[in-house]
Amino acid sequence: MLKRSLAYLGFGFLALPGLASADTIQGVVLDGDGQPVTGALVEVVGTRVSAETDASGQFLLDDLSSDDVELHVRAPRFMHKNVHVHDGSDSLRITLTETVIEVVDVTGMPWHISQLESATPVSVLSGDQLRDQQSATLGDTLNKQVGVHSSYYGPVAGTPIIRGLSGPRVLVAQNGLDVGDVSRSGPDHAVTGEATTARQVEILRGPATLFYGNGAIGGVVNVVDDRVPQDTETFGQWQLEYNSANNEPVIEGSANVGLGDSFAVHVDGFWREADDLEIPGYAEIEPDEDASYGTLENSAYDSQGATLGGSYVGDNGFAGISFGRLERTYGIPGHSHDGVMVQAELEQDRLQFVSEYSFDHDILAEARFRYGYTDYQHYELEGDAIGTMFQNELHEARLELFHQPFAEWRGAVSLHGKRQENAAQGEEAFTPPSLTESYALALMEEKHFGDFLVQLGGRIEWIEVDAHDVLLDSEGERGTYRLDQEFTPYSFSLGTVWDFAEGYNLGVNLTHAQRAPTASEVFSYGPHIGAGSFEVGSIFDILANDDGDWVVNFSDQPVELETSNNIDISLRKFAGNIGFVVGAFYNQVDDFYYARATGLEAESGHDHDHDHDHDHDHEEEHDHGEHEDEMLPVYQFTAADAELYGFEGEVHWQVSDPLMLRFTTDYIRATLRDGGNLPRIPPLRAGIAAEYEVGPWAVHASAAHYFEADKTAALETSTEAYTWVDAEVSYTLPVWGGTKLYLRGDNLLDETARVHSSFIKDIAPRAGRSVSAGIRASF
Repeated sequence: MLKRSLAYLGFGFLALPGLASADTIQGVVLDGDGQPVTGALVEVVGTRVSAETDASGQFLLDDLSSDDVELHVRAPRFMHKNVHVHDGSDSLRITLTETVIEVVDVTGMPWHISQLESATPVSVLSGDQLRDQQSATLGDTLNKQVGVHSSYYGPVAGTPIIRGLSGPRVLVAQNGLDVGDVSRSGPDHAVTGEATTARQVEILRGPATLFYGNGAIGGVVNVVDDRVPQDTETFGQWQLEYNSANNEPVIEGSANVGLGDSFAVHVDGFWREADDLEIPGYAEIEPDEDASYGTLENSAYDSQGATLGGSYVGDNGFAGISFGRLERTYGIPGHSHDGVMVQAELEQDRLQFVSEYSFDHDILAEARFRYGYTDYQHYELEGDAIGTMFQNELHEARLELFHQPFAEWRGAVSLHGKRQENAAQGEEAFTPPSLTESYALALMEEKHFGDFLVQLGGRIEWIEVDAHDVLLDSEGERGTYRLDQEFTPYSFSLGTVWDFAEGYNLGVNLTHAQRAPTASEVFSYGPHIGAGSFEVGSIFDILANDDGDWVVNFSDQPVELETSNNIDISLRKFAGNIGFVVGAFYNQVDDFYYARATGLEAESGHDHDHDHDHDHDHEEEHDHGEHEDEMLPVYQFTAADAELYGFEGEVHWQVSDPLMLRFTTDYIRATLRDGGNLPRIPPLRAGIAAEYEVGPWAVHASAAHYFEADKTAALETSTEAYTWVDAEVSYTLPVWGGTKLYLRGDNLLDETARVHSSFIKDIAPRAGRSVSAGIRASF
């Protein structure tokens, strides 16, 4: 492992000549009324050269290697702007457009761009908004973003769902690299991407395989933090909070400290501990006589983590490394064995190396290198005994080489490699051990043509999945096999953003993307208790008779690539007191892999040594209730053609200086081309939020209505509508850079809210009415 890690790291140390001194650029940044904009950051794209405007809006850039450069200008409350300078300038005049929508640069894309300038639909959650929406799970933290829902496995686990897609189709990344957990293989597995100490969370909605590869055909959630410092600035933040819903205290903080002109260190940490969640009524829709009222049993958890990082920072780049450890223990609602509640205990060690350098070279402009190593272990405990153990070891490296502008085209070549070893051992190991290796080559380019920005790219990937001990239990005979699959998916994208009028733009993005199915989708065979199912992979055929008896054999059908053809259209208005982003999408997917309900049942079979035939003499030895407790519905991963389409919209209205209103809505429809619906697709949602700020006081309130989910798949039940109301009042003290005291109420109507996209919606509702109080500060 160490030799492989050093080999990956070796790519990051390149010959790095410094930037040569050449021309200078000076100018002024103004608003629409001709008034100076103070504190605007003017950056030279592809370099580390930047300057901040003074009180008169003036800036000066020197030590430039060329007089043909592109400037990126950003300031709070203004749209970002790119300016091309061909022959240097002694008196550049840049006018920014004021906007009611917060504009944030997206780090998870190769282009220097904000979420309002991208052809790909992007949302960014940052600053106070991120802190206000912080939750114990990443899915719940992002649940209010348009197009995003949570898989909600109680308060203990929740993966983000983007446009109805999750699991192996949505990549959760930390600073652009896979988090390396096992959340994609089961809804009861917690995501280790931690937003508690993050600077921002970026959500790429729709296929993002061009940037992130095979596992991002449905989108990406990129958690961005400062664990590898990129400069020598000193800053930090901390927060204390208490939540009454589960008696949960939260402590978290982070800091970056510059050590002279060339070194910087980072440290962060968090701790939270919670009791069982309080809910409005019974957990189950049809409760037993002895069911607990007002509490979701086995939903307590505790979690803690810490990270230490450091960097060397030079004039033309930086290189840094970080190490983080995460520990979490949590109950799994609805998961028990022989009457014993089951808990999960996970540990993760994560190493990251990041370097970025700019070059004074005729061809090469910049190099960015990232390497991550993750060692993940996850135990499911039945009392004090380990029932199942999941292990995941991941190496990942990405090198992006940016070229100098060529005929005003800017872009990069990307080399990307991953090696992942995954193993599950124990009574509920429903998927065999596997080794997945992938290597990819991608090209991404962009160019301005007047009012049009064109972004395009292509990617090819080589993937090999090697699974050992694939279990086949057929007709009373049991055997294990070693199988492998090879895939060559490719993706390409063409997008444009048209600034057709002052303060407006129109984005259109076309993508063709392919995905290789995961080892669990292909080779699974066994009980997945967390999902309440017995899962059978696509490599098998199920043969059943009219009595419900069934056996499996290897299928003679090839394992196909999942292929997506997607179009996104986004209309944006960002100038004036009213701004909006509205969009529609259509996604045609061939060979869409999903867990199809077969209508069959299997014994939970903790030893994997059972006969599917329902022996009647055996049944007579047990009462009916006991036998039912041992049975699980059988789901088979099946490839079928599907269509997903919908719309998303948000409107921001600055009614007056203190009052802002925000309206949101989203809708997803997902059908099989031969008839029927895909399961667990979130319903239509509409919301309104208000922010009123006067001096140090601020009041925020929001309401979201989730409509009835009645467009269900075979053997799936509908979910009732509900309305979720939150409110917060805060007061900011003028100390420590601004210290905020806040009081927040969630689910103020005390609704019994069940999440249609959850596997356990019938036994685990969301929290009841609760109050949180806290204090946070930054410096």
